[in-house]
This record gives sequence, structure tokens and C-alpha cells, in this order.
Amino acid sequence: MPLTAPASIEHDTPAAARLDAVDVSVCIANWNCTSLLRRCLVSLFTNPQGVTFDVVVVDNASTDGAAAMVAGEFPQVKLVRNDDNRGFAAASNQAAALAGGSYLFFLNNDTEVPPRTLCRLLDHARANPAAGMIGPRLREPSGAVQISYRRRPTVAALLHRLSLFRWTGLFRDAYKDYRRGSFRARGTRAVEVLMGPAIFISREVFASVGGWDERYRFGLEDIDLSMQVSRSRPVLFVDDVEVIHHGRVSSRANVGFVAPSVATGYVQFFRKAGVGRWPLFWYKLAVTLDAPVQLVGKVIEAIARRATNQRKNAAQSWAAARGLWSFLRHELVRFWRA
Repeated sequence: MPLTAPASIEHDTPAAARLDAVDVSVCIANWNCTSLLRRCLVSLFTNPQGVTFDVVVVDNASTDGAAAMVAGEFPQVKLVRNDDNRGFAAASNQAAALAGGSYLFFLNNDTEVPPRTLCRLLDHARANPAAGMIGPRLREPSGAVQISYRRRPTVAALLHRLSLFRWTGLFRDAYKDYRRGSFRARGTRAVEVLMGPAIFISREVFASVGGWDERYRFGLEDIDLSMQVSRSRPVLFVDDVEVIHHGRVSSRANVGFVAPSVATGYVQFFRKAGVGRWPLFWYKLAVTLDAPVQLVGKVIEAIARRATNQRKNAAQSWAAARGLWSFLRHELVRFWRA
């Protein structure tokens, strides 16, 4: 997909001055996460990074004052204010189009960047010039290591997430292998898919694969980009660089948009990866029939958890129910057309 030109730009610099003016450009797509975005930017500008860098934030029409916060508290940031929510991929392409660095660091708004993170990632890129893209180890604020890479999804792995197959145990091994079976927290290695919260890639490689595929609204973009890059270059996980990731806080806060978009994203990915027409049809049918079953189950689960004073777990069940309801009410047509 072509890189998208920005809509409304603030704190911009002339095009001639942007090219290779800094080592690394940090590109952040944001939607309704003011407090987390502030923490992310504070970590970037407060912790010494050991390289020259600029930051581009593309705000997808947030309603919580995020863009105003960036403009008021971080005037050094290049800020783009979109008039509507264009999705992660389109916003990230807008950020890349404004970036001044030889390398691009796509960073989620719910992350924090420790000291010298950018320097260490740049060192890895220069030491491994054949690498297509590089991802650090992700860690919870509590200190627990997150899944930082995984295998590409398969239809069998995704079918195990549906109620019928999960209860019967069918495709359990395929799902475990996809989710976390291949993950090892130690060692630098070539992997199939880097997780999207933190992706480091050269401008040249990013342009060669056409940037982020804007047909994805939210979810699966990282899997798709990893697949495109890995066709010609290795995708590397490095364990000696870490980024703090607040574990889907942003996604859960916007579950009505995220969950349906992810469901459709899987279909788009499978089609692009070459899955046949009939396997896709049966997958879509299974997901459609299963969604009402899961919705009822999540509502019952939320009520039961609330009744037993498991408030945090009840909130997660309600969030899952809202996502399923949004999928059934607003996304089914797009899902079937994908």
C-alpha cells in the first residue's frame, strides 16, 4: 500500500530537512489513550537514548484530549490530527511519511521506553544489515515477560478459539503452538511474527514492502508486515533490548472497535496468505455461528463473577461480551466480504 499523506500537521519541518536528519524516528498511532501516551512520551524524552531521534504522533480523532495534550506538553513532537479514526495501519503510514530518520520505530501508545533502547536497537540493525525488521523483548510493568513473537496464525489454530472446538479439544495443539509454544524469552533468533507494540525497521525495507497494509483497520497488521518482510529478509527477535508494554490496556478500553476489527483482520490475512475459498467460507460460518454462543457465555460469566465479588474478572468478561455484541451488530457484513 502507498504511504499516506497526513491531513493536519503541527510542528512539522521542511521536507528537505527531514531526510536522514536523525538516526531513528519513533512513530506512534494514537486513539483515546491520553495518560498512557503521556507516559510513553515522557519515557522517550526523559530517558537518554544515545541516538538522535524525532517523534511523530498521529492522532485518530481522539475524544479524550490526547492531541491537545501532545501539542501542549510535547511541542517537539510532530503531531498529525486526523478528522476520523483511520485505523492503526493508515495512521502509522502517515507517521512514516513525516519521519526524518533512516530507521523507523513503530511504537504502541501503551508502552514505555527504557534508557538507550533506541541506541541498542540501532546497534542490532547495523550489526545485522540483512535483517528486515527487529523486535525487542516485551515486559509487563509488573516485571513479567510478555509473548514478544509468535508463529503465523492458521485456520486450525483459530478454530480452537471457538466454543465447540475448545470444549472438544480439537486443534488445541495448533492453538498452543501459535499462541506461545514457540516463544523463548532468551536469545536472539529469526522468528515468524514480531508482536506489534514495538517494531524497528529501516526506511528502505519499510518502503520496499509498501508500508503497512491499510486494509487492516486494527489487528493483524504486525503479522502481515512480518510476513511481507520475511519473504526476502529475516525477522529478528532480540532479548537484550526491552520495552515495557501495558498489556492491551488500550485495546480493552476500545473493545467495541478493536474486537470486530481483529475478527475481520484474520480473514483478510488468511486470504492474503493464500487460504482457499472453501476453507475461508467454513471458517467464516463457524465464527458467525459461534459468536452468539460466546456472547451468552460471557454475559453469564460476568454476572457470576460479579456475584462472587471478582470485579476485575467480571469487567474483563463484560468487555469480551461488548466486543462480541459489536461484532454481531456492526461487523458481520464486512467480515463476510473480507
